[in-house]
Amino acid sequence: MTQALHPMLNIAVKAARAAGAIINRAALDIDLLKVNTKNPNDFVTEVDHASERVIIDTLLEAYPGHGILAEESGRAHGAKDSEYLWIIDPLDGTTNFIHGLPTYAVSIGLAYRGQMQQAVVYDPARNDLFFASKGRGAFLNDRRLRVSKRVRLSDSLIGTGFPFRKGDNFKRYVKMLEELMPQCAGLRRPGAAALDLCYVAAGWYDGFFETGLQPWDVAAGALMVSEAGGLIGNFSGDADYLFQREVVAGNPKIFGQLVRILTPFTRVIPGTTATVDDEPDAPPPPASRIKGA
Repeated sequence: MTQALHPMLNIAVKAARAAGAIINRAALDIDLLKVNTKNPNDFVTEVDHASERVIIDTLLEAYPGHGILAEESGRAHGAKDSEYLWIIDPLDGTTNFIHGLPTYAVSIGLAYRGQMQQAVVYDPARNDLFFASKGRGAFLNDRRLRVSKRVRLSDSLIGTGFPFRKGDNFKRYVKMLEELMPQCAGLRRPGAAALDLCYVAAGWYDGFFETGLQPWDVAAGALMVSEAGGLIGNFSGDADYLFQREVVAGNPKIFGQLVRILTPFTRVIPGTTATVDDEPDAPPPPASRIKGA
């Protein structure tokens, strides 16, 4: 990287690369992994935990007064009332990882007073580092990222993620696909939302949507999209998406067309942080903690 990074972003890059080294070593001996099941089809490995530990240790060594929200251990680290909150997914795409499919990433985002400020998504299998600072653009390694310029949904490649947990609303999702698939050029589902959002930022996807996501799945990728000139929101197009368990992103033209299709499927209740869905996960943290990127 030739450009000077914000000091906090530099620390996030250091943490992401340390976690990536752990993940790459473990990828050489996947058969030896201990895999536990949090819920049906929702897996966690010792690599998730080791990756999370090294990220948290690296961040708190540099910034002991900051707070941390992490996938595997929740809001259990750092200062509870800090205006700085790191949002961490130590291994996004665990199911891919345990099958040897090299599509997974480390995701680290930093919010200050509820606004996303710094973001790193590291793909250790490809040694690809996506990063962004608010107001300073998004990058892949040394290359500045811009969203695609396609204007017609019929020409567009759209990323998504399928529901996979017991109790997820599969019928609603199938109806979304029935609406969208005939109207776009193709649909892709690699299985790591943090990378999906980076692919929107890079212009490889023209848009992306998914339900059931948690803050750590989208916090870093959301800043990547907005810093690359894209838009991100809930299915109604509003910026209140981080705790709403639904997200749509894209270049400005395609974002608008996706929102028109997806708005009837939104589960956001206006004026609240709740969703009207039958997805079984525990309630997310208070939305007052973080606003949209």
